[in-house]
Amino acid sequence: MKALDDRADLEIRFPRVEGYTQAVKSRVTVNWQKVPRLVLEPGRYPTLVDMAGVSVDSTGNFTPALPGKMHEITMKPFFEGMRVQRGVFQMASALTKNYLAQRDTTVPAHMLFPQLEAICRRFVNELVVAPPGSERVHVFQAPYYTWAVEILLQQIQPDVSAGESAELPRLEALRPEGSTADVDFWTSKNVRATQRSHVNYIVGDSGWEAQAAHKFDHHDRVTAFVKNAGLGFTIPYMHDGEMHDFVPDFIVRLRANDGDEPVNLILETKGYDPLRDVKSSAAERWINAVNADARFGSWRFRMANSVADVSYILDENALGASGQVFQLNNS
Repeated sequence: MKALDDRADLEIRFPRVEGYTQAVKSRVTVNWQKVPRLVLEPGRYPTLVDMAGVSVDSTGNFTPALPGKMHEITMKPFFEGMRVQRGVFQMASALTKNYLAQRDTTVPAHMLFPQLEAICRRFVNELVVAPPGSERVHVFQAPYYTWAVEILLQQIQPDVSAGESAELPRLEALRPEGSTADVDFWTSKNVRATQRSHVNYIVGDSGWEAQAAHKFDHHDRVTAFVKNAGLGFTIPYMHDGEMHDFVPDFIVRLRANDGDEPVNLILETKGYDPLRDVKSSAAERWINAVNADARFGSWRFRMANSVADVSYILDENALGASGQVFQLNNS
């Protein structure tokens, strides 16, 4: 797998984003249409355990001290003393502390906290899904509490409508930009030859991807594409207390209408994924920050639920006006 010199006109370049910078002075907001839901899962995480005394044997290992009385430890006392309003206050306090620690901002905590408290209250009331067997207040226990703070921390944006500067990408210091020209590796997987890609083959990780590549090669609006294999293109996101990399399937360059700049479409072909909403939200954040930076052209993101969606996505994103992001309801 390598980039071909005689296809240099099909080169695709992209920023290597490792994080984001905000310079908020007073006002923050979130785009509620992009905030992922948090679904509680009753029965998945234990809410009570039986405990018995232990002793240390001759080897220094702990063993049950039998016979002994079992003691039940449950979350019931915690929830009896917890109310949604109290939980929201604690969540907003944690969110404020984390935001101020991670952002380059001059906003005082006493101005930030009321805004984040309102955001937390709306998130808990509208986007926390409590199926039968669970209650909304359960969001304030681990691991849901950690996930809720993570989701909101990644969704908080400067309120541009109130005069704040937009969030910008923080690029890798040593490699701020990547390119299809860097692709050069061997693989034992099945491959498929390409026509409109700087790279000579795509790796056939799935039938979906091979069919999508066929559409790219024959769609009249596609000027270049690349399969994200050996390319090093990732989108950062946080989940369960750790940073992760979302690796989308394709970057597709589309010819736009006359007078419009080409569109760089990040396309993910995805079946079931429990982190679908988290990854989609991370990609939208990447798109907004990179487009606000304005040094790397126009970017969009779409997630296809089936191969049949690919042609519609290509048509809509190529033919739309600059800056407009199209949405298909595939649910």
